[in-house]
Amino acid sequence: MLNPNLFDDISSRLSQLAAASPARDIEKNARALLTSAFARLDLVTREEFDIQAKVLARTREKLAALEARVVALEARTNQQPTP
Repeated sequence: MLNPNLFDDISSRLSQLAAASPARDIEKNARALLTSAFARLDLVTREEFDIQAKVLARTREKLAALEARVVALEARTNQQPTP
């Protein structure tokens, strides 16, 4: 019968080999390079983007309401007789 710890032992040894391999160093370097590149870009998080999208939607609603008020006021002033 197989030793129950055999799979854990093999998994542990494979993890150690992968950690010591050049592929791990390449992954670290690639991650550092990408992190550096993203840091230089003017990016926002998804949460910040969603918040700003909601603010913009509310602003557009207010603008539409104000435009409607201006049209109504202009119509009312144009209807009043001039003395």
